[in-house]
Amino acid sequence: MKAMKATMKTTATAPAAPAQAAAKAPSVRLLAALCLLLALGWEIMARRLHSPLVPTVGDVVAALSRIVGSGDAFIQIGITLERIAFGFTVAFVVAIAVGTASGRNKTIRAFFEPALLLGLTVPGLIWALLCVIWFGIGLRTSTTAIALGTAPALIVSIMHGIRSIDTDVIEMAHVFRFSPLARLRYVWLPAILPFLLSGARLGFSHAWKVIVLVEIFGLSDGVGYQLNADFSAQDVAGMLAWTVAFGITMAVIEYGLLQNLERYLTRWRKAAKV
Repeated sequence: MKAMKATMKTTATAPAAPAQAAAKAPSVRLLAALCLLLALGWEIMARRLHSPLVPTVGDVVAALSRIVGSGDAFIQIGITLERIAFGFTVAFVVAIAVGTASGRNKTIRAFFEPALLLGLTVPGLIWALLCVIWFGIGLRTSTTAIALGTAPALIVSIMHGIRSIDTDVIEMAHVFRFSPLARLRYVWLPAILPFLLSGARLGFSHAWKVIVLVEIFGLSDGVGYQLNADFSAQDVAGMLAWTVAFGITMAVIEYGLLQNLERYLTRWRKAAKV
């Protein structure tokens, strides 16, 4: 077992972390530049149209300052993120179980494949409407809708990760008589981790779209509810302010949490030098 671990540890190299860290700064600057260009283009369009349905950047900033200053932004975004966390956790647990089993067993993969195909093609709007009809207003509605909307993509990602494992590594683990826990730690997790993280990031962004629909159609608080309220009042500046507020929140989670977590967990991966 020690020889097997030593063999696998030789693939764990540190250069990937500095390379990924160096790549983060340009991506953040690029995002900031794109936001500035978008704001400039929107301002030009708003001034030329002179329409109440196309507010200026100043109007959006004023609305954003209002919801942030009153604390509504933090409260409503917190409620939405809590619902996303519950639904995404359920989807994540189901995806690991089904994705691992499907990746290792052809019969199980053939059994779940039609359901995965259906889940990938059904829009989040359908899940939102069905869950509101089935479960009414409550946490179970948002949790189920998010789980149904995000689990298929996570399952497919994990399944591909399992199937991409080198058969020689699996045979070596068998020859060296790895325990189930050791196989999970040194074989399965390192192999599926990149697929798991990429699927999680994709699923998290999809969960936001699903929960907004659920909040619009069946809940009385959250970002989606606020968007629907501003839509009913034809307050476009308010709608854009809520969108910007949650967009900033998602950017902070992506660049401040998820990317740092990915760099830490995949620091063993070797980065190309050419």
